Amino acid sequence: MSFVISGVDPTPFLSLYGLSDEELTRQAVCRVVANEPRSFPERVELRDAEPGESLLLLNYVHQPTNTPYQSSHAIFVREGATVAARFEAQVPAVMQRRLISLRAFNTTHHIVTADVVDGSALEASIAAFLARDDVAYLHAHYAKYGCFAATVHRA
Repeated sequence: MSFVISGVDPTPFLSLYGLSDEELTRQAVCRVVANEPRSFPERVELRDAEPGESLLLLNYVHQPTNTPYQSSHAIFVREGATVAARFEAQVPAVMQRRLISLRAFNTTHHIVTADVVDGSALEASIAAFLARDDVAYLHAHYAKYGCFAATVHRA
């Protein structure tokens, strides 16, 4: 089963880039600077931020549907990221190295199945979920903190 893992669209965040810390705070956004490798999983480019890179920590509505599954959570966005990553038939390294909660949704945006998998085994789980007729798309979350990671669709 061919699939695409997509980063978050950066458009809603572009106006935040370069704002002062005070202006960001008024919008419930925090600026952080990556201080360790592989510690800040970025959601637009789907990579770990490099030490010294500036990121915005903000709330993101990843499931905006009007269902009981409507949901949002904190994510990191690299300040300056302008192009959403697209990985076809490939799991990005940032997800391969983490424990992932994988949630499968149907066309009415209800969860039909879910699992927690090691990122190194994620490709097989994605294929199994997308092989089901009742699955429309997947959401991946970083299991440790529960943060949204990426959306997965059939290619």
